Amino acid sequence: MSTFQILPPPTCKGMTVLDTEAFRTVTPVVAVMIKNPRMLSKLSKECPPNDLLQVKKFPTVFEENGKRFLVLSTRFKEISDTANGLDPKTYELLEEAGYEFFKTEIVTTYKYWTSEEVLRAVLPDDLSDVPNSFSMVGHIAHLNLRDQFLPYKHLIGQVIIDKNPSIKTVVRKLDSINTTFRTFDMEVIAGEELFEVEQAESGCRFQFDFRKVYWNSRLHTEHERLVKLFGKGKAICDPFSGVGPFAIPAAKHDNLVFASDLNPESYKAMVKNSKLNKVNPEMLHCYNEDAREFIKTSIKKLHELRKQTPTIVLPPKGKSKKKNVEQPQKFDVPEYYSHYVMNLPASAIEFLDAFRGIYKDVQFTSPPPQPLAHVHCFHKFDPHLPEPTKGEVYEAICSRISDSMGYKISPSDLTLHDVRRVAPSKDMYEASFLVPNAVLYDEV
Repeated sequence: MSTFQILPPPTCKGMTVLDTEAFRTVTPVVAVMIKNPRMLSKLSKECPPNDLLQVKKFPTVFEENGKRFLVLSTRFKEISDTANGLDPKTYELLEEAGYEFFKTEIVTTYKYWTSEEVLRAVLPDDLSDVPNSFSMVGHIAHLNLRDQFLPYKHLIGQVIIDKNPSIKTVVRKLDSINTTFRTFDMEVIAGEELFEVEQAESGCRFQFDFRKVYWNSRLHTEHERLVKLFGKGKAICDPFSGVGPFAIPAAKHDNLVFASDLNPESYKAMVKNSKLNKVNPEMLHCYNEDAREFIKTSIKKLHELRKQTPTIVLPPKGKSKKKNVEQPQKFDVPEYYSHYVMNLPASAIEFLDAFRGIYKDVQFTSPPPQPLAHVHCFHKFDPHLPEPTKGEVYEAICSRISDSMGYKISPSDLTLHDVRRVAPSKDMYEASFLVPNAVLYDEV
């Protein structure tokens, strides 16, 4: 069985400014002009594969100036090499077709190789971990570079652009995400300074300035998972909404969503994205408030809406089977939230004290069910010790949640979803639990 060969790029160690001409290579090969062109197909199929050109991205049969010819394996550099190197079966087929050997060459250029192959040819051998992975946000590629790669940052960025046609801008993160608004300083290392992006996710379009808001494309699966979990016909509270990756899809799935973000730019983008995605304005209420205060006043906001508009009439989405007319739908505003989604993994747990007493002094027509809180959080562990067991992680996160709420919950009260590993000794989880009535009514 033959295996396609990939021609290695020339070694360009130490290059810091990309020179694509340096990657041009010429490989001498032997070709065969076939006197009976009708035999070309039979030759390419029946000749032993190891006798023919088996190089990725190059055909076995070439065409030039209206003539087609067969190219032999790269192990044949000279015509004389064929005398003892070709399989007898190949010679037999060539004799049947009539042939004439001649020397030619195949040319490979910078376009031939992948970004990883180019970077391995350029970076010093002691830098074995090629920085070839990145996150994409619209047309922007975002990567983190360790210090040893900084002398090559512009070359790395240019290679990423060249090998990914949809990318126009490459940025690297200059610091950690530790600002109030979860943003970070970034440097453009290749391409244009275009930060206004559009990202598709969960059947929605999101537009925003990547410099001014928080967005993580690696969380798209988590966004979709929770939105699906919400179902339809519920009231959802999102105190850390960002530009709307939970709020907008949830509202489009006929949920009543109250969403807020402290970052004014995120709030503006969420309002814009709500209109962009034609979300019913009665089903998504956007705020620019502190998350703690937003949670504390969330029930009040919901009841004020219920008092003003107890029933929301939704536009028709289809035709009745009995009547060939479009039928509107009615949505009765709930008295309570079914879900609170708290997607601020660095500190969401610290905001759980805001649930203390939010049901106290609130008039419900009947005792409301406990809301389900979905709290994203990080869990770090010592890389020099054995990785913690699932039980140990449950215990640690339960303890943090209990300390913040001022009410002890047990691991059995918690559902823990492993979202992703963000660093060698740091994982992201989503902890789901029913907020205890003792907390909601401040009876702790």
